[in-house]
Amino acid sequence: MIKVSKRSENLGTENAFVVLAEVNDLIRKGKDIISFCIGQPDFETPSHIKAAGIQAIEDGKHGYTPSSGILELREAIASYIFKTRSVRVEPTDIVVGAGAKPFIMYSVLSTTDFGVGDEVIYPVPGFPIYESQIQAMGAVPVPIKLSQNNHFSLDANELESKINEKTKLVIINSPHNPTGGSIPITDMKDVVEVLMRNPQCWIFADEIYSQLCYDDKFVSLMQFPEIQDRTILSDGASKTWAMTGWRLGFAVNKTLAPVFSKWVTNTESCASQISQWAAVAAFSGNQTEAHNMRDSFLDRRNLIVELTNQLPGVTCLKPGGAFYTWPDVSEVCRMTGIENAEEFRQRLLNEAGVAVLADIHFGKSMSDKEQHIRFSYAASIHDIESGISRIDDFIRKNIR
Repeated sequence: MIKVSKRSENLGTENAFVVLAEVNDLIRKGKDIISFCIGQPDFETPSHIKAAGIQAIEDGKHGYTPSSGILELREAIASYIFKTRSVRVEPTDIVVGAGAKPFIMYSVLSTTDFGVGDEVIYPVPGFPIYESQIQAMGAVPVPIKLSQNNHFSLDANELESKINEKTKLVIINSPHNPTGGSIPITDMKDVVEVLMRNPQCWIFADEIYSQLCYDDKFVSLMQFPEIQDRTILSDGASKTWAMTGWRLGFAVNKTLAPVFSKWVTNTESCASQISQWAAVAAFSGNQTEAHNMRDSFLDRRNLIVELTNQLPGVTCLKPGGAFYTWPDVSEVCRMTGIENAEEFRQRLLNEAGVAVLADIHFGKSMSDKEQHIRFSYAASIHDIESGISRIDDFIRKNIR
């Protein structure tokens, strides 16, 4: 029998989409499900952005573009970076892609070599594509634990203990998926000091949730001149402007921009020209609808944290950004005789009609003492109230 490659057999996935398929299958069978499993804004793309995409189609702007993206968009992104981070970059430092996700792969490919022991440090729990791409590209994944005791910020001492001469890339995500944790300025300064002592490392700054910070001002790694030349800033339009399906992201680094451009040429050719013109309107146009979405997420965050902490045996920190909560369900698992967070997730789905994700979907657990699930509160107030009520009923029925 003809075989696929071991690389393909071992390739990981994003389990939110796996669970979403499971949820959709149950819905098709008539099951009533309230879903908190997918990290996608439940708003429409702002009207002026949609209009710009339609105008691009009508103007015939739907062919190939330069692999790095149209100049108008890269200029708009450069202005956006200055407005949001007070950092000046040149349009030539920017490469546009079909979403921010491809730049994870491009960054690993551009900073490590296959099978020679090059190491990449990445957060756990964390976006599962980090580990998947590190392994697929032939580098060595080195997880760094984010602790509940540290509000899921990045501990500089822990980072320093992981770095050695084989470390080629450090991935830092703030605000963070899946915990919603946001690295405060004091912690970020400590992290930067560690990175300064290790000049062999590139830094991948995943800042896709940069405009969804609630309590403290967003801190970008690009704001530290000492490491700016080896920082790869990655951001995009998906979360801030509800443009997930438009597939439009970018990366910024002067040295690697031409390398990324070649990788885009070798893979996707270019991002959709239609999406690029829509993104010009997103990055440079009226921000009222984007700000309204952020304010709505803040209201939802406050509500879901309050309600979750009223559940028997569940504790939930208040996240500083993104649209996720990461409640600790260790005690409720003990109270109900449920083995772990994954079994809890499965039973919530099948018995309570509530879809969440479990900690195992975001990397191998690095502590036997903690069990977590993830809520995406990119859901309506009604669904949040109804979903938490269902979970409360489920827990109380199953307490031993």
